[in-house]
Amino acid sequence: MQLADWRKIGTLLLISGLSACANRPEVRPDTDSGPRAGSAVPRTLPSDPVPRAEPASRYGNGPIYEVYGQPYKVLASSHGYKERGVASWYGRKFHGRMTSSQEPYDMHQLTAAHKSLPLPTYVKVRNLKNNKTVIVRVNDRGPFVDNRIIDLSYAAARRLDMVNDGTSLVEVTAISFDDPAEPATVAASPGELPAAGSASKVYVQVGAFGERDNAERRYRMLNGQGIGNAFVHRDETSDPELYRVRIGPIDDVDQYDAVVAQLQRLGISDSHIVTE
Repeated sequence: MQLADWRKIGTLLLISGLSACANRPEVRPDTDSGPRAGSAVPRTLPSDPVPRAEPASRYGNGPIYEVYGQPYKVLASSHGYKERGVASWYGRKFHGRMTSSQEPYDMHQLTAAHKSLPLPTYVKVRNLKNNKTVIVRVNDRGPFVDNRIIDLSYAAARRLDMVNDGTSLVEVTAISFDDPAEPATVAASPGELPAAGSASKVYVQVGAFGERDNAERRYRMLNGQGIGNAFVHRDETSDPELYRVRIGPIDDVDQYDAVVAQLQRLGISDSHIVTE
């Protein structure tokens, strides 16, 4: 093969590689920083964006993508999505860079990254620690860190009062336009810095049983493995009555991560967060 042909092939491979890199979700660290000291930071935060139906992004919506050898599937619809878990935030290190949807990331706008929701999707995020809420527009992919379900912009993290903590336990609810009543429930909130909210108690639930003996068996197993704050909660409001095995209360993300890791070592992978 002539040298010119090899050069053409090399050029095509380079272009192909650059194109793939441009569309590959960026892996972000678990911590980031806000604006530089002395830079202008608006005291008045942006109001919640008003959710509206938007066409699917041309970028970032492939049915399956891969990061670190792990495949991720993009949901066909956000309808009915609701999840509790850990939120992180990203700021100055990525300010101005392109998101997975090829929109520039602006740390001062109310946006977020999610591994599987269609781009864009509007979601309501509630901080389970203080009950503060914010509506964000998901336009990026991530976070690719264990036990993290959403990566918020710096502005969204400020609205939830979680900048200093870096992470927080949250509830994420998709705003679906399949339900005509949904947009009416999302009024734009004022942009002033949020006042202190009331705290919720957070627990990890590891089973719900119709028979108390089964719940007690799960409780004794957890207690025997050194999980001393497990207990059985009798739920008389459910029909039929249920006995729920819970761990907690959970005070912070570090404690939650430790509990989840311990449960995974015991082969329990279907735990979830509940609040009271």
